[in-house]
Amino acid sequence: MKIYVIRHTAVGVNGVCYGQTDVPLKDTFESEAEAVKQNLKGISFDAVFSSPLSRAKKLAEYCGYKDIQLYDRLKELHFGDWEMHPWDRIDMAEWEKDWVNTPAPNGESFRQMYGRVASFLDELKERDYSSIAVFAHGGVINCFKVYFGRADLAGAFDDMPEYGQITEFELV
Repeated sequence: MKIYVIRHTAVGVNGVCYGQTDVPLKDTFESEAEAVKQNLKGISFDAVFSSPLSRAKKLAEYCGYKDIQLYDRLKELHFGDWEMHPWDRIDMAEWEKDWVNTPAPNGESFRQMYGRVASFLDELKERDYSSIAVFAHGGVINCFKVYFGRADLAGAFDDMPEYGQITEFELV
């Protein structure tokens, strides 16, 4: 199964931790989304999946997909109490020692996030698709990279996908 994972377009907030908060998109959304739509032109999908957060779902809708299957497991990392606080005002000293295993206060760790994304991918193995699209977030794409052996958990964020970037994977 060929999987095309598409990161949402640029968000309209700067300098704040927003993880699972539903934040607005930049006013450049339409031009960015049009570029994504053109890059997907000519590719047919057996199914289209998306994070329910509007920044991912809106891009899937803009690209013309109708029967979008929304999955909470495709949401970005949950930063708990840090959500919508400026990064420079968050004390991340303990978290930075082992962010893979340490959750943000009242949030989740990267390992926990990876577990939910991996369970989504494991379920896909049971389906008879040849090609799917997944509209999601940078952290989710990094989980895909770990699942497919392109990165380890600790190095997953070393190469963050760009907004609107399409990354391909092959699930066997």
